[in-house]
Amino acid sequence: MSTPRFDVYAIGNALVDAEYRVTDAFLDSHGISKGEMTLVEEAPQQALITALDSAFGLEKRASGGSAANTIIALAAFGGRSFYSCKVANDGTGDFYVHDLHAAGVSSNLKPERESGVSGTCVVMVTPDSERTMHTFLGITSDVSVSELVPDSLAASKWLYIEGYLVSSDSARAAVLEARRQARAAGARIALTFSDPAMVRFFKAGLAEMLDDGVDLLFCNDEEACLWSNAGSVEEALTNLKVIAKQVVITRGKDGALIWDGATQIAIAASPATPVDSNGAGDMFAGAYLFGLTRDWDAARAGALASRAAAAVVSQFGPRLPLDAHTALLREFNQG
Repeated sequence: MSTPRFDVYAIGNALVDAEYRVTDAFLDSHGISKGEMTLVEEAPQQALITALDSAFGLEKRASGGSAANTIIALAAFGGRSFYSCKVANDGTGDFYVHDLHAAGVSSNLKPERESGVSGTCVVMVTPDSERTMHTFLGITSDVSVSELVPDSLAASKWLYIEGYLVSSDSARAAVLEARRQARAAGARIALTFSDPAMVRFFKAGLAEMLDDGVDLLFCNDEEACLWSNAGSVEEALTNLKVIAKQVVITRGKDGALIWDGATQIAIAASPATPVDSNGAGDMFAGAYLFGLTRDWDAARAGALASRAAAAVVSQFGPRLPLDAHTALLREFNQG
């Protein structure tokens, strides 16, 4: 393998996130299931946005998607990252490309792109800081092998796969091809389950994307137990070791449980006053991968990830300001 130019090459859904502070009563009145991601079509998404704009007003707008949040965090800490994704040649797509590249992430995206409608994710945050998402995939549902950049993937230490891709046939095919290229180049492979709904409704597709296993699996405690049909996180971890050489299970206020291939490590949660849980898992993965690409051990990488996730939870929005990563890393290294 040649000298890597990128620490992490990721593939995921490109979505412009629109965040709103909402009430439980609003979710109930619109029949929205709290705490999960729901895939919707364009018309219901636009109707929901209209209702949210009228009732609450837009709080934040940013380039997003689970893997994008992770890869942007890694870049902000000082890592080198590449993102393969798909947006349309529309205003939403233009915003996405500019925002992603301004964050220091390289990508396959060009000024001229296919006609269509770019994807959006409406994030509704209730007073208890729980996030609920409605996602219209738009053109990102067609992400395929065509979005891969083999030279960049071959020049990366890690391939990071977003579990949300499981709902698209062409995306699953792209994941399998990316895995093949990564293995051929000697890159390690990480995958995140992304959301309990993905495990609940697309388990067979996730198994296909896992293929012969991964070097590192990210999931939360609910996803771990759903995948393993387990009654406890410890039991789930035992089962997950079959498909992953290393496992990170995030547990919210209870911190995280890590299997580094030899040792089980408990990571304490960093102090936080919860405001918005959206993006906490994505940030944990980004900070953790940054640590691994700096040859840190799992305990140190997990400690940084815990602190970074707590910082995200303590503010509104799925990502920290870019300059906040540098300050957080400096304080962490001094501590």
